[in-house]
Amino acid sequence: MPKFWPTILLFSGFVSALASSQSFENTAIVRTVELGGSVVHVTTTYAIKSLTGASNVYTIAISHDEREHTSWLEAKVKGQQQSLPTQERAFDATKGYHLVDVTLPKTLPVNKTLNLVLETIQTHVTHPYPETAAQGDDQSLKYTTNLFVISPYATSVQRTKLRALTPRLLSHTTPENVEAFTNDAPVTTSGATIVYGPYNDIPSSTTHAFISEHQQPITVHYHHEQPVLEVSRLKRVVEISHWGSNLNTQDDIFLHNAGPALKGHFSRLDHQTQSYFKRPAPHVLSALTLHLPAGIRNTYYYDLIGNVSTSKLRAAASVPKNQQGSQFSILELKPRYPLLGGWNYSFTLGWDAPLEDSASYDRHDGKYIVEVPILTPIPGAVVSDAELVVILPEGASDVEFSLPFPALSTTIGTHITYLDTTGRPALTFRYKNLTIRHAQNIYVSYRVATSAHLKKPFAVAAAFFSVFILAMFARRVNVTLHQKKKAV
Repeated sequence: MPKFWPTILLFSGFVSALASSQSFENTAIVRTVELGGSVVHVTTTYAIKSLTGASNVYTIAISHDEREHTSWLEAKVKGQQQSLPTQERAFDATKGYHLVDVTLPKTLPVNKTLNLVLETIQTHVTHPYPETAAQGDDQSLKYTTNLFVISPYATSVQRTKLRALTPRLLSHTTPENVEAFTNDAPVTTSGATIVYGPYNDIPSSTTHAFISEHQQPITVHYHHEQPVLEVSRLKRVVEISHWGSNLNTQDDIFLHNAGPALKGHFSRLDHQTQSYFKRPAPHVLSALTLHLPAGIRNTYYYDLIGNVSTSKLRAAASVPKNQQGSQFSILELKPRYPLLGGWNYSFTLGWDAPLEDSASYDRHDGKYIVEVPILTPIPGAVVSDAELVVILPEGASDVEFSLPFPALSTTIGTHITYLDTTGRPALTFRYKNLTIRHAQNIYVSYRVATSAHLKKPFAVAAAFFSVFILAMFARRVNVTLHQKKKAV
């Protein structure tokens, strides 16, 4: 290889990157951050204009710290529901940011504009401050992000809005060294909203020079009047039974309150007083409301001690699979004790549902198709570690599945229970940092031969027959130690 080839390759890469950065410009960028507890929603709108009319791929830049805490990313054209295809490039540690290519619906002609909306969900990005609080104290959190939305394209104007649930904002960072982009106040507040910007005439901000000179962290300290909940571990087991026409779902939930740790001792009297006067502390979880599927039955809820009777279920009527419905069964449950900051509570929740509400049969392929929900979201909570196990009927073969988003790992094993002969296929999916946007469905398809359907009754018949045979022989066995001699 000639010695000058590496130089040519480096130059061609530079030219390619330069051409990409000159394909579009941002006429405006508006980032809106909805401050929350363990989950923070971020919506960034890019008003883009085509400069060359030769590209239908727009590149978004995300800082490494932000990408590490982003569990959901979706791009759409403003006003449309259809998501756009995205492809994340390989991370270059020397740059410190990630690049995501978004394929536009069509190539924009020169000087034509388009509003692109990027929705992300960040998890584990807030922390309580102060880190401890007495039982009746308020709860406040801190959130940190970057001042500028970096982009490989030049930006005419951009602003960032941070909105809390209440107007009780304690403090926020005032940016420095931004005189080149604004002559007005760099940050303003109005009610529960903090606005950084507008900042004008920002060059391509993914360069090392811009990041080192102008990029800076901003922190917001705000009151939060809801418990900061995290599901440290969730294990969902879904068992499909054709003989019982039943879909059983069982969740093992390990719940954690990530709010400020309790300072001092817990007082049951103070808690009852706060509940009586309807002034509960914002960081104390006393009850949960969950939306379960319609048509469920045989619901059970217990913890390590035993059954928990402080729950109420309002079951909705069953909705067939071929009918669109938005009905839910409402489960109101109270933990055995109020969950304060730093405390944990583990419990098991399960129910049965008619299989026909989730399954269908494809006569052309001879396969069953079952729709399995990945999780039942707890409002405002992030699921740090999740495991979903789908147990198919014994004898199921030609197993296939379709995932709404990739799993960290997928394994196929065998689950053996009572009266099984060869065991049942079991699919195991593992995830991390799931939110309400991940509450989607997995579709599992499989075949079950007629002979496989008969395995269970044959196994039951064989078990009963074996018991009868053993009983018959047992009656004929003499187990006495001393036999009496018959009189002559």
